[in-house]
Amino acid sequence: MNILIWHVHGSWLTAFLQGTHTYLLPVTPDRGPDGLGRARTWDWPDTARELTPAQLRAADIDLVVLQRPHELRLTEEWTGRRPGTDLPAVFVEHNSPDASPTGTRHPLADRDDIPVVHVTHFNRLMWDNGRAPTAVIEHGIPDPGPLYTGELPHAAVVVNDPVRRGRVTGTDLLPDFAEQVPLDVFGMNTDQLAGPATAAGRLRTHDLPQAELHRQMARRRLYLHPVRWTSLGLSLLEAMLLGMPVVALGTTEVREAVPEEAGTVSNRFDVLHAAVRDLAADPGRARRVGEHARAAALARYGLPRFLDDWELMIKEVKR
Repeated sequence: MNILIWHVHGSWLTAFLQGTHTYLLPVTPDRGPDGLGRARTWDWPDTARELTPAQLRAADIDLVVLQRPHELRLTEEWTGRRPGTDLPAVFVEHNSPDASPTGTRHPLADRDDIPVVHVTHFNRLMWDNGRAPTAVIEHGIPDPGPLYTGELPHAAVVVNDPVRRGRVTGTDLLPDFAEQVPLDVFGMNTDQLAGPATAAGRLRTHDLPQAELHRQMARRRLYLHPVRWTSLGLSLLEAMLLGMPVVALGTTEVREAVPEEAGTVSNRFDVLHAAVRDLAADPGRARRVGEHARAAALARYGLPRFLDDWELMIKEVKR
């Protein structure tokens, strides 16, 4: 089967591309947001093929997997076929609603010909999906392996654009956490972080290639997830698969993803601060908790279950 899909979220797409189909990735000369093509930082299979808009016009396409509302228009313009009418389609909703946690209507809420697949149960609950058929296919993560060493008594944080995203990703909370334990913040544009904790060396930033990121995360004693409002962060699940103990805000889907034995989930500052201090000071306990985290992530977010769920969805849409 030939599946048209845009390169939008690299980590999620890396998992999706492990399926048994051929994946057609739009590419444009500028490799902009609508034509990124194949990833430069992930190892993708040969079944992920780049096609220009002109090539898509003549391509044999069995299904389009949409991820952004304007891809409805792009599909029609570039292929000459209307999603949901001339071409079977499904829309993957990666995000929690932004404008209002309870009053945001989904862009496909007035259509019943394109299923909306949410990546978490929390997201399906919070979006107003209208009459659109909905389903949940939880994340699947390619297993990086139990790389955890925890040799550095630091907390790892992964976030892109922490200054621009601010309170959404809990950037304002980082200085207080840095007073408890040194922080290593990984991600794009983390060098924009500034303040006393950064100047004192309590908060250090790192922009690493994807191939090196997991190994460097795993050297830190624990993973800190200070995110207030976003979909379930894949970096949290990746940290658990590495064998890292986690400390996280109890928001969105986190309580579902992190069982009690895998770390600490709370919205109380005193509990969170004590948790990072305790794990940083006790490498034996940190390793034991991390082993539980890895087992939990493998059980719920393993790649085989994810791919099986998508196979069932694809068959349902293609009927």
